Order: sequence, then structure tokens, then C-alpha cells
Amino acid sequence: QVQLVESGGGLVQPGGSLRLSCAASGSIVSTAFMSWYRQAPGKERELVATIAITGTTTYADSVKGRFTISRDLAKNTLYLQMNVLRPDDTAVYYCSALYGPRRYWGQGTQVIVSS
Repeated sequence: QVQLVESGGGLVQPGGSLRLSCAASGSIVSTAFMSWYRQAPGKERELVATIAITGTTTYADSVKGRFTISRDLAKNTLYLQMNVLRPDDTAVYYCSALYGPRRYWGQGTQVIVSS
């Protein structure tokens, strides 16, 4: 059973930074296509960033240049470094793993960007 547990969310002022973590079970971080999604109130869940098994990364245009996805294979942990945060980054952030035919989700961590 794949388990993903996010942490690191919270309240931050505009322009600030946060680093989200996603602790994964087993070696899923090195063997799955890993992603961060977010869902703002009243909106659909959207893809934020991905990292392939090869290490190749992609970003949504809205976060490009501000967010960085990375992983620590020894710790089986996925990260999302978020800089220059804006109020429209406010959302619940979810870690996701695409492993074979199945997609797994964490429970989410809330990020609120407000002064």
C-alpha cells in the first residue's frame, strides 16, 4: 500500500516562502512519476509541478520561476519549494504518485498566502 503524507503548509505573507514535504512509503519516490497538485476553494484541482523518474521536471506557467520540485531518494521524500508566494497560491496542496496503472494521493496540506 502506497502512503503519501504531506507537511509544511501554513500561513505566509505575500512574497514569503514555504517548503512542502511529502513523505512516501517504500521507494515510490524513485520508481514513480511524482507530482504536486493544488486545489483552491471553488476551483478544480490543478497540476503544479512534476518530476519524472529520470529527474526531469515540469511546471505550470503560473509557478514557473517561483516553485521548485525536488526529491531526496534516500529519504523517499518529495519537496516543493515555493518562493515569492502570492495570494492566488492559496490552496490545498497534494502530493501524487503515478505508479503503474494507479495514481495515489496524499491527504493534502493547506497553504494560505495573506497579509
